[in-house]
Amino acid sequence: MRRKRRAVALAAAACLLVSGAVASGPAASGEPPAADWPTWTKDHLGSRHAAAENQITPKNVGELKLKWAFGFPRQAGGPRSQPAVVGDTVYFGGPDGIYRAADAKTGAVKWQFDLSTVGTGFAQVRDGASVAEGKVFFGDSRGYLYALDQATGKLAWAERIDDFPGAILTSSPIVFQGRVYVGTSSGENLNGKNYPCCRFRGHVDARDIKTGKLDWRFYTVPEPKQDGTWPNGQPRYGPSGAGVWSSPTIDPSTKTLYVGTGQNYSGSGGHFDSVLALNTETGEPRWTRKMTDVDTWRRECNSPTPEDQQYCPNLKDGTALDFDLGATANIFTANGRRLVGIGQKVGVYHVLDAATGEIVWQRQLSEPMPGGGLSGIQWGSSYDGERLYVATYMANPGTLFAINPADGHIIWKTPNPADGCTTGGAAQYPNVCRLGHPPAVTTSPGLVWEGSMDGKLRAYSTETGQVLWSFDTIADFPTVNGGTGRGGALAGGGGAVVANGMVYVLTGDMFTNYPNDKGHVMLAFGR
Repeated sequence: MRRKRRAVALAAAACLLVSGAVASGPAASGEPPAADWPTWTKDHLGSRHAAAENQITPKNVGELKLKWAFGFPRQAGGPRSQPAVVGDTVYFGGPDGIYRAADAKTGAVKWQFDLSTVGTGFAQVRDGASVAEGKVFFGDSRGYLYALDQATGKLAWAERIDDFPGAILTSSPIVFQGRVYVGTSSGENLNGKNYPCCRFRGHVDARDIKTGKLDWRFYTVPEPKQDGTWPNGQPRYGPSGAGVWSSPTIDPSTKTLYVGTGQNYSGSGGHFDSVLALNTETGEPRWTRKMTDVDTWRRECNSPTPEDQQYCPNLKDGTALDFDLGATANIFTANGRRLVGIGQKVGVYHVLDAATGEIVWQRQLSEPMPGGGLSGIQWGSSYDGERLYVATYMANPGTLFAINPADGHIIWKTPNPADGCTTGGAAQYPNVCRLGHPPAVTTSPGLVWEGSMDGKLRAYSTETGQVLWSFDTIADFPTVNGGTGRGGALAGGGGAVVANGMVYVLTGDMFTNYPNDKGHVMLAFGR
């Protein structure tokens, strides 16, 4: 009966996508087949659910084996560009400044594009691509948004959507009805106390998919103005920040875009720590909902010295929280009501009425740790048509939850296995290993996929939360592009991608520093 309810729910979701966004059938719409994974969120609704996957099941998941590994240079750091899979091709960017298309079954490179041919300075790819309308859309660490020809990798256009120093695209773009939508953020608040903090403004852009030209822009904060000076005499500006770190999701039936924002960098004001619901045609807000009343944070807020703490806004009154909404929203229907769910670094999963922003329910899944929200919900959750699946990060331990979408009831919860740091490659590094979940959650029928800081990728049962399969990535792997790579903590910024009988993951998280003298890897699994 449960499987039947899930099938009905997924069929209803598919109907909503077809009626609101595309004509019927892949040929009429240009949409990739359902078994593909063409964008960070898998689909417009942000499900991160591979509903059409029928080759990997709870009964045979134990047969999964490593099919190939692709290596990145050691000097480049950890990979964070979640791959996209369309047909027989996997598309992924690297920390080495190269974007690639490879054979999905073998890892053999079909084409590659060097980001250094655009603009100046070194660039990394830290978002996942959207493959649509014959193009591959992605951003870089300098604030450029690219469109490459899907078949050849030839540059169609590149636009620097923000030339503010330190502007970055970690927000994975999403394509809908002729536009590509993407958010922009910045590390300006990490520049130190001798910097005149801060003037960056987060924003969401809608751009023409044919030209890259701006259609509309929504700023998350008003124009910053000088408001006195810092203790060392540097000008103080505000409000600023409220960057958009995560990928937007879109409800095609109402043409509404939903996305979360980050904290202020200095000053107070604007749509920080907020959920935005924007009209996809105009960028006008249908509603906004602030989830944290006050939150202003810069690097000095993590400093223990009283001198540096003078530069932390609001530290004395306890509101330097760093409680971003960096996770991607889920759009779903429960009890006949259209809802939007989103996780926050405070450790709360919020569910709002999609039409009004009214809070329907909230569930505290972890307690904040000192110095910010690293124990909370980081990147994204999954909805399989019946349940929500949410994971917490460094929550001592990080825990995976299955939740009733109608009322927030926790159906089951599975902590990161206690032996994660005493088994496998992590056992060599007890001072590095933590029990937590950097990646976004992914599901396929009967299975939940989540990676850990202990270096293991696991497949859990959707019914019980039991671990059905595990693979230790802290090991050396021969790579299809030559040489040897080495895994580490499963990478944040994305999660497992399940498509056409294969599972793809990035291992080597940039914030968990296991020793590595070889360079990190992308791993591909199949039966």
